[in-house]
Amino acid sequence: MLLCDAAQVAEGKLYVLGAGWSVTGPMPVPSAIGLLLSIPWDQAARAHQLQITLLDSDGRPVLLPTPDGDQPLVIEAEVGVERPDGVPPGIALDVPFAVNLGPLPLPTGSRFYWSLEINGETGEDWVLPFSTRPADPPPAASGPADFRLPRL
Repeated sequence: MLLCDAAQVAEGKLYVLGAGWSVTGPMPVPSAIGLLLSIPWDQAARAHQLQITLLDSDGRPVLLPTPDGDQPLVIEAEVGVERPDGVPPGIALDVPFAVNLGPLPLPTGSRFYWSLEINGETGEDWVLPFSTRPADPPPAASGPADFRLPRL
């Protein structure tokens, strides 16, 4: 699972653009989550319930404004894969998944993370942390800089 600027699934592959960031903002910008699931052979040919939830640094769901009032941001999907002909039994099967998000109005100078659940289960490393930059840039250093180029 990784953060990126945009993601797309085509022909069984995950395509990502601007991948691997962990700090954004302070202004809201579009973002995406690219995910490559590895489905065990014995769990193919059946549906798996996927849920990705945006949480704050305290583990509480982040509430975003909607026409029906503030709601948690939860992405739900059903994913699955068929066993392809010619693939030996026991091989894990890859399932690429992409979620593209519009600009999210998140508080500046804060920490968040996306939490993944599959069939109601989660793991310690099934999280994707990121931060938003503070609204105001840090103050510039005052006084002359003590920087010298090395003598060659």
